[in-house]
Amino acid sequence: MDTEDLRTFVEVADSGGVSAAASRLGISKSMVSRRLARLEAELGTQLLARTTRGASLTEAGTIFRDYAARISGEIDSARETLLPAGELSGRLRIAAPLSFGPTHLAPVIAAMAQRYPQLQVQTCYSDQFVDLIAEGYDCAIRLGRLQDSNLIAKRIGPLFGRLVASPDYVARHGSPEKPEDLMNHQALMQGTEAWRFMDGEKTVTINPRGRFKADNAVALVAAAVAGVGIALVPNGVTDEYVASGALLALMPHHPPPPAGIYVVRPPAQYPTRKVRILTDILTECFGRAVTPQA
Repeated sequence: MDTEDLRTFVEVADSGGVSAAASRLGISKSMVSRRLARLEAELGTQLLARTTRGASLTEAGTIFRDYAARISGEIDSARETLLPAGELSGRLRIAAPLSFGPTHLAPVIAAMAQRYPQLQVQTCYSDQFVDLIAEGYDCAIRLGRLQDSNLIAKRIGPLFGRLVASPDYVARHGSPEKPEDLMNHQALMQGTEAWRFMDGEKTVTINPRGRFKADNAVALVAAAVAGVGIALVPNGVTDEYVASGALLALMPHHPPPPAGIYVVRPPAQYPTRKVRILTDILTECFGRAVTPQA
């Protein structure tokens, strides 16, 4: 039984269709169909019910999917173990944040691809959390404070943020001096998140209000520069604006507590060697103690 056929079947089962699986695997739809047909012929049973909307698992396919995923994973682990020291091969799919990823993470991931020429690296940049298992990702890089889940997380470094607004906004509305003052200002937010600030050794939580929302920090910074309101975003997204004077750092005596940068992966007994090495490289780059910038 061909392991590529097994892997292809798992991709189709998890993505819900031949087209999506072909895109994940980087092969043609006809190749996916041939592999599925070969696997079903070898097993002597239908694994997928094809429709115009995609593919759904038959009863046999539902039972076989977990076996196929486990076998594929074990074979991948065996291959990694047998590789000469320092080499990596196969595919590594990463989900990374759009706001921070292209500027800070992409160079690190590119350096990893350069170091391991046999490795196929696919990175999706989005501030929407993807389902790692359903979407077929090996891992994701996430920022901030993680919500409870069954994913396994490894903290690779600190993430500092700051409160910012444009000089024009401050001239028109004043500058908040303490967290409670923010209730009288327009907050630029991703949703209905709470903002946390340090007051000595105590953490103060504020539920701000505002009329402008966006799903990534770059858009929030653009709104802040335009004078729409006050944003709370990672330092790395605002450094150049603060340095140029386009944004002012506010409430320096009440900084937000540091959050974290994490690599998260689906639950398994051991991470793959590819994910372990990526985690080590990211930790080397971001794990150093970072002085927060005002």
